[in-house]
Amino acid sequence: MAAMRTPFKRRRFRPKLSRRQKTVNRAHAEIRARGERAIATLKTWRILVKLRWCPRRATAIVQAILVLHHVETDRYAG
Repeated sequence: MAAMRTPFKRRRFRPKLSRRQKTVNRAHAEIRARGERAIATLKTWRILVKLRWCPRRATAIVQAILVLHHVETDRYAG
């Protein structure tokens, strides 16, 4: 299981974040943005509306679709 990272907040009496904290926040934002785009893509395609499979099989199919989508998106992004 991978470690879960949470973003660091600026505190009232400690206004500056360290370089490490900024790096962690940036990594968290990138991972979260990718997940948000994936969910938005699935909602746009309406692929889960009439899905009637067991969750394990549905998860594998959704993962495969998202991998293919990201490969194609990265290919044409430049």
